[in-house]
Formats: sequence, structure tokens, C-alpha cells
Amino acid sequence: MYESGDWDVDIRMPSNVLNSLVEYTTLRVDPVERVIALSDAKMLESPFCYLAGHKLVQFTPAERKNFERYVRGGGFVFVDDCNHDIDGLFAKSFEAELARIFGTKALKKIPNNHPVYSSFFQFDGPPNTGNELNGWGDDLVHDYLKAIEINGRVRVLYSNKDYGCEWDYDFRNKRWLVVDNTRFAVNIIQYALGA
Repeated sequence: MYESGDWDVDIRMPSNVLNSLVEYTTLRVDPVERVIALSDAKMLESPFCYLAGHKLVQFTPAERKNFERYVRGGGFVFVDDCNHDIDGLFAKSFEAELARIFGTKALKKIPNNHPVYSSFFQFDGPPNTGNELNGWGDDLVHDYLKAIEINGRVRVLYSNKDYGCEWDYDFRNKRWLVVDNTRFAVNIIQYALGA
């Protein structure tokens, strides 16, 4: 949770991802989603954090300090642009925050053969979402993800693909999916935890 913008998007997504971790992996999973303020020192204890939104992101000094401390200390943040728009308000403002913290060259495209795409399930790059060409955002299918690496390991994985909306469905509908779309979330978490 961060003070600016609209962090509380994709309400059902966390429970769906937690369910998939239980269904597919042997990871020990706390079935309760924890919403922690970015400015709270407790967030530094989390092994994995998710941050998303549509609107302007302007970290407070305490949020900026914790974000940097968490990432440099070995934490992992998956950030999802719900506008799925590389030129949108969330993208521009969040990327400006990253540049302010880590420098203007820190955020880079990752190759489609990066280990995050094979850490559990096999993908040829970032899976497409049904949201990318629906008229909201930039109407592009983004064929890459970006990341900030610290000591050769991704610590911030950044998407303009709006995975959160893709994974935000009523869990009872999962049986109708030809291929479970939360499988990539499993990959991200497996990679993040080094499992």
C-alpha cells in the first residue's frame, strides 16, 4: 500500500495467486493476503511484494526509503501497470520514482529467455494478456518486461501488461480457462524466492 494513486486494484488477484501456489507448488503459503504500508518497516520482512495501480505514483520520503532498502536488501517487488500503457500516468510516474531511487539506467528490458520464464512453467517470454488490446492504454502487445537487477538478480520486475486484471477473476471460473493464466504468477514467485 502506498499513499498516492490507487494501490488497491485487482481485489481477487492475490487470493487466486495464493490458490495457484497451493495447487501447483510445495511452497509453504500463508493463505492470508497481507496489505502492508510501504512506509511501514514491517514490509521489509516480506519475501515478496506486489505493487500496482492506474494513477500517479509519488512516494513519500518514508516510502522511497523503504522501497530502496527492501530492494537493495534482497527483497523482490513485482510491479504491474494496470493501465498497460508505456506512456500512461502510472508508467511515467512510477518509472520516475525508480529513476530517482536507482538511477536513470537501472530499469532495463529483460530478454525473453530470462530464468523467470522457466522457473516453474515454461514460457517463451511474457504471456500476453487479454487486456492489452481492449482500447484502454496504448493498444500495444508488450513483448517484454523490464527489471532492475541488484547483484545479478532481478529485484524489481516491472510489467505494462496488466497481469493483475488478468488474474482478477472469480476463482469458480478458473475451470473454464483452457490454460490457467496464473501460472506465470507462480513463475514470478518461484523466481523471487529462489525456490
